[in-house]
Amino acid sequence: MLRKIIYATLIVILTMEAASAQTDAPPNIQGVSGYSPMRTQQERKKDGDIDRAYQSTIKGRPDAAKKDPWADVRQDQPAAAKNKQ
Repeated sequence: MLRKIIYATLIVILTMEAASAQTDAPPNIQGVSGYSPMRTQQERKKDGDIDRAYQSTIKGRPDAAKKDPWADVRQDQPAAAKNKQ
């Protein structure tokens, strides 16, 4: 009997912890290096430059126009399935 009470108590405690973890506000991470809730103008400009450089690199790749990278791995579909589309 005592074992059942202990198990029930543990289950209740664990479910209460899980529920409270869902409702708590996120921890204050101000001290984490590299984290800033407000980005400065310079940081936003740098991010934009990085994004533009990335997009120009992706557009210049020869395989950028390839729509389905797994097409050579898949088996051919039956002709009937292709005509239904």
